Amino acid sequence: MEKMDGLRIGGSDYQSRLIMGTSGYPNFDVMLRALEMAGVEMATVALRRVTLSGAEENLFNMLQTRGYTILPNTAGCYTAKEAILTAQLAREALGTELIKLEVIGDDATLFPDVEQLLSAAGTLVKDGFTVLPYCNDDPITCKKLEDLGCAAVMPLGAPIGSGMGIRNPYNIEIIRDSVSLPLIVDAGVGTASDATVAMELGCDGVLLNTAVAKARQPVMMAEAMRKAIEAGRLAFLAGRIPKKLYATASSSWEGMIR
Repeated sequence: MEKMDGLRIGGSDYQSRLIMGTSGYPNFDVMLRALEMAGVEMATVALRRVTLSGAEENLFNMLQTRGYTILPNTAGCYTAKEAILTAQLAREALGTELIKLEVIGDDATLFPDVEQLLSAAGTLVKDGFTVLPYCNDDPITCKKLEDLGCAAVMPLGAPIGSGMGIRNPYNIEIIRDSVSLPLIVDAGVGTASDATVAMELGCDGVLLNTAVAKARQPVMMAEAMRKAIEAGRLAFLAGRIPKKLYATASSSWEGMIR
């Protein structure tokens, strides 16, 4: 079998197309085993939800000493100003230009505030950050983020933590056709088949957290997600047959005995 093709983000190459979060696990040991089983190279950490001293500091140390690329995120920010400050603190604390940009509009849906997101993205790109923005599954917003210079676009598949899967595959396909940046589905994945669907639609990767962290068997689900990503990517590269309303015989009628 051919070697799986890699993913390039902000000048760096990754073999894994799966990115995983680090919150909500029963303990650090389960989290680390899940990350290893998933084969991920990049893990995201909410900077505003951990401290940089005391016990929580071990999270960053554990990830760094095991060779994971840390993707700090601005979860919990509701304005561009908050997100920009959080990104700057992350760069200072972790020495990375990578930032997963989240600017939330409300607590009920956790949908992005597009106006504030675009404002923060523009400022951070100019400041030298490699910006990976969490956004709505809106082709226009994704195109604007590309024009601002973001390193990827990360539209939601469904609300954060909902596990509802890819609710609007048509928009994901339009986004794939509209932008040349890496397209990574972020939020809504609930099980392995959701990840496969995202990859079959042409996404370059999937970012997830709750689907693994809150599974009955997180490590087992992490393995399922890794295999789902691989299967979906291979299916996309192989090219599916077109959908048709009526049947087509798989064997030709020519030469059949009548």
